[in-house]
Amino acid sequence: MPEDRRGLDAPPDGAAVPLGTRTQRGASIARLSATTGAGFLNSRVRRLREGEAADARFHAETAEKMVELLGSMKGAAMKLGQIASFVDMDLPPEVQETYHEVLAELRAAAPPVDSSAIALVLTEQFGAPPEQVFASWDPDPLASASIGQVHRARLPDGSEVVTKVQYPGVAEAVQSDLANAELFAPLAKVMSPNLQIRPLMEELRERLVDELDYQREAQYTQAFFERYDGHPFIRIPRVFPEYCRPRVLTTAYADGASFDEMLGTATEAQRQRYGEIIYRFVFGSLNRFRLFNGDPHPGNYLFPGDGTVVFLDFGSVKTFRSVVRAQIQAQLQAVVAGDVPELLHQLRLAGFLPAGQRIDAGKLMTWFRTLNEPILADREWTYTPEFAREVNRTTSDPRLGYFDLLRKLNLPPDYLLLNRIQVGVNSILGSLRARRNWRRITEEFWRGGEPATDLGREEAAFIAASPYLA
Repeated sequence: MPEDRRGLDAPPDGAAVPLGTRTQRGASIARLSATTGAGFLNSRVRRLREGEAADARFHAETAEKMVELLGSMKGAAMKLGQIASFVDMDLPPEVQETYHEVLAELRAAAPPVDSSAIALVLTEQFGAPPEQVFASWDPDPLASASIGQVHRARLPDGSEVVTKVQYPGVAEAVQSDLANAELFAPLAKVMSPNLQIRPLMEELRERLVDELDYQREAQYTQAFFERYDGHPFIRIPRVFPEYCRPRVLTTAYADGASFDEMLGTATEAQRQRYGEIIYRFVFGSLNRFRLFNGDPHPGNYLFPGDGTVVFLDFGSVKTFRSVVRAQIQAQLQAVVAGDVPELLHQLRLAGFLPAGQRIDAGKLMTWFRTLNEPILADREWTYTPEFAREVNRTTSDPRLGYFDLLRKLNLPPDYLLLNRIQVGVNSILGSLRARRNWRRITEEFWRGGEPATDLGREEAAFIAASPYLA
């Protein structure tokens, strides 16, 4: 469990986490944003005046404050901290490592909610306390997540399970975070005049509301389980629907090393295998099944040590229409071919380019090729943290020359989660330094091409026989 970090009104040990009103949550985030933002801007000056040690102390203390505040707030605010715990930002490598190391606690060991508060939720959902619902119940949490807490249990038939219980008050907290997010709409409109804010906010709201409904998550988890049941190296825990409720989700217990534990012990060959498995799961699910799990942080992976990867947490799932999948593939194929007119045509069809909008098409193609460098050439290519940082800089650093270009684009709602997971996968595969011919693997998904790797050959018969190909 995380060490004691008092201050910033941290709750006492064992207390239920105070989630706060919308105003309180908004003010807390604003204070953190203001102080850390100013600190980031002064980082280089601090290094020159006070030395690297003083700058390192600032970033370490900032990361600790983020864990304390965002972890106690839960909800969407905590989810932002989880993303920051692994995404490669435009920071010096040693500073980036500080944030990754400290914020990793938000993925696996965020401040827990008191067991009696969790028991009250279970009693309200089942009409009986956990000791009567389950054959055995462990009151000590196995993990604490952004909107729920995970406990081990055993069913009357002997099945070993994990039960995720939603925090008391977290639904209201998420709604508050959404309302606070809407306060940034005018700023977003200034930064990107062609951005259609309302559809994006509605898409974000739908995805977060989905995450609050654990029976919906049970359906999504079951959908992924059915599509990968029996797969040679992708594992999804089965669902026990009779033990699921709107605020309770029960799935089979799965054991394995965490992502960080795996990084510390895996051989180079194992890292390469795991990197390819993650890539095949993420982009294979989209292209083959039109299903997309939009929460790609490393806390949702387990590594049992037998060469498989267990994928967890299907609260944020997007189902793509066939036409959208076809548009995504056509856009990427135009980027790979360097076909500027076709890319512009596909972007207009998808809603990225408003009618009559003039744009530097050559620079736009360069930007898309930067984002999709792993699949441009028919050769092996290595994901790195530097690549993940460079991709993020193209959308955030005006000095790179893309800022004015991107202001002219809209972001269609269907692509909101897609952008989020691409950023996440870049950082995850970068930390593994995953190396493969990603172009050939991707063409397996697009055109049903011949398997490009041993893993591709290993799963080929399973995929060919799947009744769920869409």
